This record gives sequence, structure tokens and C-alpha cells, in this order.
Amino acid sequence: MSQSQFEQVTVVKQANIYYDGKVTSRTVLFADGSKKTLGIMLPGEYEFGTDAREIMEILAGELKVQLPGSSEWIDINGTGEFTVAANSKFKLVVKTATDYCCSYIAG
Repeated sequence: MSQSQFEQVTVVKQANIYYDGKVTSRTVLFADGSKKTLGIMLPGEYEFGTDAREIMEILAGELKVQLPGSSEWIDINGTGEFTVAANSKFKLVVKTATDYCCSYIAG
């Protein structure tokens, strides 16, 4: 997960924009059919739903995450990673501008 760059990919030009522009990302498509998004989350409280299983890699930032089925919040300061099951929802409280990479896992 901790690659610093991706080679030989296709980038979708149009941005994914959520919460009035406070969360944005760009979709990166790989030759093997896999997909990732690279984005920024500004401070705020958010809830997202998943279709596929997602691995969220936090590259920089400070936030708390509440995973599905849990009442506990996980603190991430700087870098970190968490996985969210398919067809579920997770909550975030973003404290500082946060840089992230989300990997979508098929199957």
C-alpha cells in the first residue's frame, strides 16, 4: 500500500466531490482493472457508504474513524490505514486537512 507513485495508469479527469467540496478525490484506474482514489478531506464530520471493500491509507492528517459495528473511535495522527467492509458505512471526524488513498477491493 505504501507506494509513493503509480506507474502506467489512467486518471479520470472529473473530480469526485462530496460535502460541498470539503472532500474531493480523483479516480486512478490500473491495467489489471483495479481502482483507487486519491483525495483530500478538509476538517469536518463525514459519513460514507461502501459498495466494495475499501482500504483507506492516510498519507497525512489528523482524524478519527468509527468503523461499522463499533462504538469506538480510532485516532490517526500523521499516517495510518484502516479497512471498511463492503456494503457498510463508516464515520470520520477530520481535524486537519487529510491526504488519502482509497483502494477498492473487488469480490
